[in-house]
Amino acid sequence: MHPYIAAPATLGLVYRAYSRKSLTPFGIVVAALTAVVHAIHPWSIFFALLVVFFLAGTAATKVKYDVKARLTLSSTGASGGEGARTHIQVLANSVVASILILLHYRQLNTRGKHDASGGECWAYGSDLLVVGIVSNYAAVAADTFSSELGILSKSKPRLLTSWNFRQVPPGTNGGVTLAGTLAGFVGAFIIALTSVILIPFCSADTTIRGKFLGNKPGFEGGDGWGWQEKIFWVIAVTIWGGLGSVLDSALGGWFQASVVDGRTGKVIEGSGGKKVLVSGSRTPANKKSDEPSRRIESGLGLLDNNAVNVLMAFLMSIGGMLISSYVWHVSLRSILS
Repeated sequence: MHPYIAAPATLGLVYRAYSRKSLTPFGIVVAALTAVVHAIHPWSIFFALLVVFFLAGTAATKVKYDVKARLTLSSTGASGGEGARTHIQVLANSVVASILILLHYRQLNTRGKHDASGGECWAYGSDLLVVGIVSNYAAVAADTFSSELGILSKSKPRLLTSWNFRQVPPGTNGGVTLAGTLAGFVGAFIIALTSVILIPFCSADTTIRGKFLGNKPGFEGGDGWGWQEKIFWVIAVTIWGGLGSVLDSALGGWFQASVVDGRTGKVIEGSGGKKVLVSGSRTPANKKSDEPSRRIESGLGLLDNNAVNVLMAFLMSIGGMLISSYVWHVSLRSILS
């Protein structure tokens, strides 16, 4: 990506995060370094995905923020709400994509097709790493939209990992609502639309006056991308990303403990996505001796929210590449070549 575009764009994101306090100071540093990794790739699409995810995710977080803050509690006992995101939370959403971007950058250099204009176009049925990177951002965007907007649903969430899908308090890990699920697909669609606009697809030229002008479309056995292939791409990325939010709910419901305050019945959110301690909390003066201050609503407590996000992003990226590998008959080993 051209430095004269990436540099001011990165500075703009840093200023926005600082002025709106959406990231902690160290979170801003890590986000800036992540932006640099995305920007060194000759294609602009990956930097754009990072920017779109950040802006869209921040906008979703701000929607009725005061209302959402009253639905949960922080681990300190105050009103809930994410607050400024930490460097760990930044990495949880972007580290998988960053690694895949560096691998793809290496591939372009190995092929000798890395140049300032953006290098080669993306042929249909090639470069599984592109699928993995887009899958990452579609999934994490879906998860962000699902979490930030689903909690506002008028219907009570139901625990995805329970045998009877029992009702749980808003903010419970593994709790899903129809509104939240649909919001997740909207988040994935935003990423899918961004990708189809900016990915340098190899064009599928058509036949004019009986003369074939170029590549056949991928659906016809060629390596070009026509409008049909691109529409299918948008649909596939949207569905796959939306399923990522469902997977995140399942992983959170199984492996992440949801702790509920015994007095209010509200879910307690850990600072920076960390685990919430069940014991060791301050005991209020009016608390009865047999009344637990905190209890576990669901989950084993093996992972915190950040670890769940990284695991989900990894599985969705690898899963997207595996499916593409099978459909396109491309070896998964090609991502390391």
